[in-house]
Amino acid sequence: MAVVTRDKLSSANSPNREVPLEWTRNIGIAAHIDAGKTTTTERILYYTGVVHKMGEVHEGTAVTDWMEQERERGITITSAAISCAWTTSSGPYADIQHRINIIDTPGHVDFTAEVERSLRVLDGAVAVFCAVAGVQPQSETVWRQATKYNVPRIAFVNKMDRTGADFFGAVDDLREKLGANAHPLYLPIGAEEKFSGMIDLVSETAFQFDESDEMGVKAIDIPIPEAMKDDVAKYRDALLEAVSDFDDDIAEKYLAGENVTVEEFKLGIRKATISLEFVGVIPGSAFKKKGVQRLLDAVVNYLPSPLDLPPMKGLNSEGEAVEIAPDDSAKPAALAFKLWSDPYVGKLVFIRVYTGTIKKGSTLYNPRTRRSERVSRLMVMKADSRDDVTEVNAGDICAVIGVKDVITGDTLCDSDLDLRLAPPTSPDPVISMSVEPKTKADQEKISRGLGRLSEEDPTFQVTTNQETGETIIAGMGELHLEIIRDRLFREFKVEADSGKPQIAYRETIAKEADGEGKFIRQSGGRGQYGHAVIKVEPNEKGKGIEILNEIVGGVIPREYIKPTMDGIMEASNNGVVAGYPVIDFKVHIIDGSFHEVDSSEMAFKMAGIFAAKDAMAKASPVLLEPVMKVEVTTPEEYQGEIIGDLNRRRGRIQGMDSKANVCIVTAFVPLETMFGYATDVRSLSKGRASYSMEPSHFEQVPAGILTRIVETSSRAPART
Repeated sequence: MAVVTRDKLSSANSPNREVPLEWTRNIGIAAHIDAGKTTTTERILYYTGVVHKMGEVHEGTAVTDWMEQERERGITITSAAISCAWTTSSGPYADIQHRINIIDTPGHVDFTAEVERSLRVLDGAVAVFCAVAGVQPQSETVWRQATKYNVPRIAFVNKMDRTGADFFGAVDDLREKLGANAHPLYLPIGAEEKFSGMIDLVSETAFQFDESDEMGVKAIDIPIPEAMKDDVAKYRDALLEAVSDFDDDIAEKYLAGENVTVEEFKLGIRKATISLEFVGVIPGSAFKKKGVQRLLDAVVNYLPSPLDLPPMKGLNSEGEAVEIAPDDSAKPAALAFKLWSDPYVGKLVFIRVYTGTIKKGSTLYNPRTRRSERVSRLMVMKADSRDDVTEVNAGDICAVIGVKDVITGDTLCDSDLDLRLAPPTSPDPVISMSVEPKTKADQEKISRGLGRLSEEDPTFQVTTNQETGETIIAGMGELHLEIIRDRLFREFKVEADSGKPQIAYRETIAKEADGEGKFIRQSGGRGQYGHAVIKVEPNEKGKGIEILNEIVGGVIPREYIKPTMDGIMEASNNGVVAGYPVIDFKVHIIDGSFHEVDSSEMAFKMAGIFAAKDAMAKASPVLLEPVMKVEVTTPEEYQGEIIGDLNRRRGRIQGMDSKANVCIVTAFVPLETMFGYATDVRSLSKGRASYSMEPSHFEQVPAGILTRIVETSSRAPART
């Protein structure tokens, strides 16, 4: 892997391109809530010259936390895109200005889908960890998401200035909990209030933070402290050995005992990082402005450009795999990964351009709608501000104005390009509640507002209860729905009353069973006839619904197979226990019959519904409830009260870990029992404990609780 100088740039770059692909980095900052993502991003923006005053989360002045709700709560709710430039002073890319497109992602579990959408379009990621807490539950989720989309990453162990900070403990956590091949790139000099400098293991140099420089720009070169020389030798040798697994030239030199140059070493780390099998770790304290510049150097030196990654895969209209590589001169193709309603300019569609050049005023084709959309404006985002541009190129992240019928996950491409890129996946909502406007006059406004918000956020769903006429909103947690209600009030001027939150239960089956469905109507005019026989069986957890056509001899004609399947899928939306969606089962369509004249698609769809309901009722149906993975961080003196309370909530304790007089309790707890837990945990610990939770899995509801759920469910099927 050689360094690309300007005279060796790829032909994929357009002559008009401001920053070549080789010197472009699309990265995300992701982590558990309160690990310091936004503070890290704010420091990056300052050091790269985007802002001239550092914003602070606790003061509500963070640039990337630009929503009112974010500034009030001190958390990130929506991912913010921002572009900046950085020139590293050392290594293979020294003195070359790079463009870094950064997305600061939310840390709260309720907005985890926002992280997923961002990671889908990024080339690399900075995973931020707390030096005190190490790897936390949401850190694990983010890590899994990055692995799912093959995103290379580096780790930043933040808050090295905090009491209880343990850099090496965090590195061990990365290895043990995440299975990462993690190696320090720098060693911290001191910890907690004595965190005073860092040692670069690659160049074997040390520096001290200049405490007289309030902005943290200056560092003073110092000799490596005598007491740390053995550690430096040990960790450098381990780093060199790890990198040699990915670079044959380094491996030869390492085995021969020859010197590896700094430039060779850094290119080897880059190759290892891009392989997805290596993670370099950097210590620092974003709040105290320590280590952030070294993090920026690592982003430039070690994270990939768009050209370093494999071609993006998609499907053509025939369902065949298609690959596209970054190339400014190719036909354009981009993925819409986020929508946002702006009060001034209307709908903003955030896109990642994978290939080609998109110009202002050009027309793009949407394969989902089979319609063309005109691009009236193109903008490069600077958090809540934006710069208009006339064109964007392969590898760019920008916002488009003017496209109308576009949703998250849509491909926008040239009309001659037969391509659909894989969209980011979204988890199903776990909680719902009813909302009603306080006045009749607000009815239209609430419908418009909810429609707009569900368009922006695929994890937010709006339905109408057919029996009661109530509007039901569903999302990923209490905070998620609270933010939705708040945005209705602030952005759409609608005050709404809400009902009690409802759990998104699921149903499944426990054994095999046969089912038969007949739909026969003979009442004047043309009759209706559909007949299907099926067998159902449990499927593996997480496999969803599989329907297999095993009809032989044409007892059900081919044209009626799909309507039968559609009927089975429709029946699965309302189970036989309490009316909740049915998951993880397999269906075999094995027999049936038809009528030459009276059979129709509608008749076979109804037969599919009846057959599925019949089979499910015989297959020992069970009700499943969402179970959360909960992690509570508490001073040790409140450990007993916290555990006792979790047990009362039907929780199962999974582990306890002590770090610096703080106990970390992990447990699986049913979501049903966790409402209002934020208040309860504060009360139990006199405000000193904190917690996080994320959806884990579904489990069968205990018999003692089942009756109550069925009786109170608004979805329950009518009892005859």
